[in-house]
Amino acid sequence: MAARRVVLLYGALMTACVLGTFRAAATKTMEQPLVRIAELEINPARLEVYRAALKEEIAASIRVEPGVLILYAVSVKDHPNQIRIFETYADQAAYEAHLQTSHFKKYKSETQSMVKSLKLIETDPILLGSKTGQH
Repeated sequence: MAARRVVLLYGALMTACVLGTFRAAATKTMEQPLVRIAELEINPARLEVYRAALKEEIAASIRVEPGVLILYAVSVKDHPNQIRIFETYADQAAYEAHLQTSHFKKYKSETQSMVKSLKLIETDPILLGSKTGQH
């Protein structure tokens, strides 16, 4: 009887381990994209140089990084030196990989003296929708 309890207990533990592994895998595959908003204020005297560097960085990120899903850069109407960047990454790992790319590091080093302020806003996505090829 004791041997049967050991076998049942072992079977229960193995089932729990397998189900836990499946649950962890399912959670990872259903992970939400990482979405953030960057609010920047740029030195007006350097605005055109900054915008050129930003365009170059976004183009490279979209072209070579599969985890970079969306990068939209806009300026606040009537305040062209106030830039907002809407960023969507496949997941946290994709964002962290983006920060280590040579094109992002180049952008940061080239524009550091142009940026008067930077605020990064973390978000919780509610619904992310778009139409392909509509922008």
